[in-house]
Amino acid sequence: MALRPVQVNIKAVDAQAVGRFWAEALGWTAYSPGVTTYVGPAGGLVWPDPVGVGVDVVPVPERKTATKNRMHLDLATTSRAHQAELIARLKALGATPVDVGQGEVPWAVLADVEGNEFCVLEPREVYRDTGPIAAVVVDCADPRAMARFWGEALDWTVREVTDRQASLRAPGDVGPYLEFVRTPDGKTVPDRVHLDLLPGPGGDRAAEADRLRALGAADLDVGQGDVPWTCLADPEGHEFCVLSR
Repeated sequence: MALRPVQVNIKAVDAQAVGRFWAEALGWTAYSPGVTTYVGPAGGLVWPDPVGVGVDVVPVPERKTATKNRMHLDLATTSRAHQAELIARLKALGATPVDVGQGEVPWAVLADVEGNEFCVLEPREVYRDTGPIAAVVVDCADPRAMARFWGEALDWTVREVTDRQASLRAPGDVGPYLEFVRTPDGKTVPDRVHLDLLPGPGGDRAAEADRLRALGAADLDVGQGDVPWTCLADPEGHEFCVLSR
């Protein structure tokens, strides 16, 4: 297998504003090489071989609905003081607290300037070396099934599998985790946030897409037309794209 997640794709009415928010939130830099706004560590654009998982904000005309996104980011902190400082700074940037039924928890649930939910976690040893993004978290009905599909789909290692949660991480234990958390709610609206996958050097998009279809992925038409990427959905309907190098 030769695919890896390289960016979290966020749809936004004002892609530049959302990109600026996430650049400030993560301590990264926003680049606008074309119609999208890419957010990644300082040092310039890194395609076709980004070393980590970035954020790509894509302009769309439709605003987010009130429905909670089925994918979100968890942000890492190093201490309770850091968590409190980060929450205060994010609110100053335009983030707002949201209630997704979390109850009394040690983390904060916020939404960015266009309502995309994310969490600011309390310090956890497991996320001590992930960088600012602790995890990309996906709501699902069956974490074990998601671990099977995504474990086969990616060049990432399955780290934990239970009935409630599954997690994967890149080889070498670098960067954020990809986590699947069991939730009672199914998908009701198109995904506002999704993963983009990239073949490794020498990899072929069409061949990788065929491999994913054999694993249970389905073709997806979101009106993309003739584009240099392939839109698919995993067995629970989570949208994702396979990019060309």
